[in-house]
Amino acid sequence: MNYTRSRLVKSLHLSCIGLIVLLLTHSTNLFSQDSLTTLKVNQLNNNIRIGFIPVKMPTDKFTHLKPTMGTASLHYQASINNWLYGGAAMYAAITGDQGGLFTLGVEVGINKKVSKHISLNSSFHFGGGGGYRSLVNHGGFINPAVGLGYTTDKFSFGTQYNFINFYSGSIKSNSIGFFISIPTTMCIASYQNAHTNYTVKGLENTSFRNKAGKHNKQQARFDFLFPVGDSRKDNGEELNNTLYTIGFEYQQYSNEKLFFYAHTDAIYKGLRAGFMDLFVGIGYVPIKTNGLDVITKVGVGAAGGRIAPEGGATIYPSLGLDWQLSNKLSLNIHSGYYRALAGKLAAYTAGFGIQFNNFTGGVMSESSKENITYKTQGITVSTENQTYFSVNKTDDLEDILVADLNLLALGVHFELSPNAYLLGEAGFAYGGRSGGYAHGIVGLGLQTNRLINERLNGFVTIGTGAAGGAGVDTGEGVIVRPTAGINIYLSKGIAITSSIGRLIAAFGNVNATNINIGLNLNFASLMVKH
Repeated sequence: MNYTRSRLVKSLHLSCIGLIVLLLTHSTNLFSQDSLTTLKVNQLNNNIRIGFIPVKMPTDKFTHLKPTMGTASLHYQASINNWLYGGAAMYAAITGDQGGLFTLGVEVGINKKVSKHISLNSSFHFGGGGGYRSLVNHGGFINPAVGLGYTTDKFSFGTQYNFINFYSGSIKSNSIGFFISIPTTMCIASYQNAHTNYTVKGLENTSFRNKAGKHNKQQARFDFLFPVGDSRKDNGEELNNTLYTIGFEYQQYSNEKLFFYAHTDAIYKGLRAGFMDLFVGIGYVPIKTNGLDVITKVGVGAAGGRIAPEGGATIYPSLGLDWQLSNKLSLNIHSGYYRALAGKLAAYTAGFGIQFNNFTGGVMSESSKENITYKTQGITVSTENQTYFSVNKTDDLEDILVADLNLLALGVHFELSPNAYLLGEAGFAYGGRSGGYAHGIVGLGLQTNRLINERLNGFVTIGTGAAGGAGVDTGEGVIVRPTAGINIYLSKGIAITSSIGRLIAAFGNVNATNINIGLNLNFASLMVKH
């Protein structure tokens, strides 16, 4: 059975990669032609925020714990108007003994200026996740916060009162945290303008005249970790076997040689599923040629799960090569050193990635050349409640080896054509006695044209990735999930989405039906067409 499932998963991986390459190669002919002078855009003034919150641990009930867990957070906050925002955030343990605790959630907040440089911050965050189930139970997590910030044109920083509350578990803490925010702009157009080619003739009369686009890359990563030193498993045994991870990375360039990035990985072989990481960092291109670039990077972040208890803070310097396969696709190979700052985990790494190169959000220069053509790509951002029925578990706090799981999932769809898209998704459990369970999925979706006065369309997807944690029986973590569903459009850019699917663990005993319901936000982003 495991051999058959292994063959199935390998075939699905190869099929998905082949379809992606084929669609990337041939889908551009599906775009219609227009003039850039006709495209109207909105500029969103958003924020990327990094925070730190010290969390008091329940040492009265769990005497073996260190008294404080230091928690770092990474937020993307999108403006709704000049004082209200919505967004998403991840939290991760970096000090104490809870390395491997991660959460994912959504938030809404107010950022209101009370003077030239002082602003009032208030927010409410809901998410799911965790580490040790004995502390987080189902995994549901809220954080209401209020505080003050000092704001300039280039950055802001401040402090907030937070109430960290895993409401079905034991971690509940009143805390004073700190944050720093960096403003960023995002230029988007209405989704009805998606899939159109634009010429730059007459650019001086358009709203894009003073909007510079950003070079960015999205990368699917496949990494191999070779533990060294005194690295240990969570049962105390020496960790000396190779770990296999799959992940996603986003890079945004400030200029031709300097970029910032974020990436996350999850394990699918080498340990019982449950290990993951999250890094942010900076990269530099010391050598740049027409087809091959040398890439240096250093990332800091959090890692853990299924290893011996430690703080979680991790550093990851690496060196790599980017080999340009086409204007849009490149192959990255890299190696590095993975080291816990307050623990014993250490490993040399090697890996590769498939990169999609992009230039989005504006024009390449103020005097864009006549032979540059742009196109609008359809993008969908999705948030869903996902329910998985009768999921098998290998262990449980209540000794019940089956559970119905509820997950909060966030996803992004990048349309290759009006009827095909790439998808990426992360989901964390908040209900079902499985706090700490999470999955990451990438895949391909196909959708119909909009029907019934453009109020409805159908879709099917096939995704694969890694999942595990909380005793959910996914084996070493490889999963496959097909789904089918419908979108009901409330407007051109907002839809209610619902679907039904199946979650299958390639090397475990999970084979569960799931239903999903959520909200989609659809828009168009300007890209360079090569």
